[in-house]
Amino acid sequence: MESLVEELKAAIPFKPTTEVDDIVLIVGQDPKILVYAIVTSINRDSSKKDEWWNIGLTLLSIPLQKVVWTLRTEQMTGQEIFTMGGEKRFFKAVDFGKTNHDEINENSQPSRGSKNFLKRVK
Repeated sequence: MESLVEELKAAIPFKPTTEVDDIVLIVGQDPKILVYAIVTSINRDSSKKDEWWNIGLTLLSIPLQKVVWTLRTEQMTGQEIFTMGGEKRFFKAVDFGKTNHDEINENSQPSRGSKNFLKRVK
C-alpha cells in the first residue's frame, strides 16, 4: 500500500488540505479500490476529545453513494495511511488546477531531442 501511495503522489497533483467541494482520491487495500469522491460536508465530531471530523462524501461510482467517514486531520489530508475495518486506506484531495508539468521549471525541462519532451498546447 505504501509503495502505491508513493507512486500516486508522484503522478497526481494533490492539495495539502481538504475542503468542502474538493474531489478526493480514495485508495483501499482490500478490497483493492481506487475511487474518486466529492466532499459534501466537513463537521467537527464533538463526541470525541481529539480532533476528529465527520466527512460527508459522494462516491463517484455507479450508482452514486453517499457516505460519512470520521477521520482525523492527518487522515483526511493524506498525511497518513489509516485503517477502516482492519484494512488500509488512503484519502487525499486532488488539485485539478495544477498538473505535474507545472512543477517543472524552465531550467529542468528536457530538450526537444529528448524522448520525454512534452509540449503544452493551450
